[in-house]
Amino acid sequence: MPQPTVTKTRSASARPRSVNVVVDYAFFVFGGASAVWLAWLVFTESFGWGWFLILFFVLFWVLLAYLVLPRLHRILTSIYVPDYFIGRARTSDGLLGDPINLAVLGTEAQLDEAMRTAGWTRADEVTLASSWRIISSTLRRRSYDEAPVSPLFLFGHQQDVAYQQEVKGNPAERHHVRFWRCPEGWLLPGGHRADWMAAGTFDRAVGFSLFTLQVTHKIDANTDVERDHIVSTLRDARVGVRVDVIKDFSSGYHSRNGGGDSIETDGDLPVIDVRAVPVDAASIAVSNQADARRTALAEKRPVPTILGFLLMLLRVVAGGITVVLTLLDWRDVIQSELAASGRTAVDPATRSTIELVVAIVIGVLIVGLVIYLLLAVLVYLGSNWARIAAMSLSALFIIVTAIDYFNGGPQISLRNNVLGLPLDILVVLALSSQRARLWARRRRQRRRGIDVLLSPRAAADDTTVR
Repeated sequence: MPQPTVTKTRSASARPRSVNVVVDYAFFVFGGASAVWLAWLVFTESFGWGWFLILFFVLFWVLLAYLVLPRLHRILTSIYVPDYFIGRARTSDGLLGDPINLAVLGTEAQLDEAMRTAGWTRADEVTLASSWRIISSTLRRRSYDEAPVSPLFLFGHQQDVAYQQEVKGNPAERHHVRFWRCPEGWLLPGGHRADWMAAGTFDRAVGFSLFTLQVTHKIDANTDVERDHIVSTLRDARVGVRVDVIKDFSSGYHSRNGGGDSIETDGDLPVIDVRAVPVDAASIAVSNQADARRTALAEKRPVPTILGFLLMLLRVVAGGITVVLTLLDWRDVIQSELAASGRTAVDPATRSTIELVVAIVIGVLIVGLVIYLLLAVLVYLGSNWARIAAMSLSALFIIVTAIDYFNGGPQISLRNNVLGLPLDILVVLALSSQRARLWARRRRQRRRGIDVLLSPRAAADDTTVR
């Protein structure tokens, strides 16, 4: 009997990486190492600033919590955290997040109708305006029913929709649940079908993350209580919801989420069927508007790209100020160069030569600033090669400065290099972030007419600069 032919194919992870991916990963790691150095410089600098010590320690915490530790976690988790479904969401730093404890069958319009009828409020998208509003409401302890939830990632993208219930008007405490749309044709382990997966947890307070030291919400350890609360509210709403439970879907376990909070679960997975929930035209319109907003947000220029552009502009402005001050103080600059040469008596020809050399240097600097400005504009417009070129220039300046520093040259401090080394390091951090590089590549591939399918490992951003 002839044996069937087995054709072996390489998985996506086994395929050779492109040059762009390798270069980007190198810059990603380099940016993390540079951020560690910058944090160390700020820490050591703080001891020489007297009463400004507290300010520098705050600056050190900001660098450590929002740049250094997230980047280090992102580098390490890309190595040891699997990118397939294991029943856990992931943070933007790549850490394992909240447990997936609900599944849903039905359309978004039916899910939205069921949740709203059950007394849940749809959370706003994370924007600058909504972020500021949740900060101010927390500080003033005022209610913000539609407060956004932080992004968690599953199937390579952040939650599609989130709902919440605030507790006693206190923004520090709330019930909330995130929903992710499942990929087309995807099945749960065991062959069970689902249209949505969800993670429901209860925020009990505001505190510091154990792993990144960032300010975040702290969740209640027993996530099964919140899971059962969500199910009970939907059942009590009497909108035609049916609930089946997959017993022991995962082993019961105790662990920690991405913020370092303890979590425990029995491993059961309720499957909520909302396909019988009636929806009207208004509900469908709300769902369509939500889809349009998500599409617009995906196309929107990411914050790291904008930040990288602004940092590059600041670098150009600093260089321009240097050129203007040099031209305004031309005689003193030439005299300083003559003194540095050790000449006491200088003939007109030598003086003219020195002036010519200084003028050439200034001219080269001006041309360099113009080129750098053009690179900044192209980065803002989404050019991938300009992004790589900008990171290459900044990395070159960082390496030259580091070589000089570690060889006993002029010691770097915030007094004499506040618009030099720190800006270059921040440019590399911003432009090497995954949101910046995926956006640049997506635009490039769209111009070629290619649909980009992002893997979970690629799409979950490091949001170093959020």
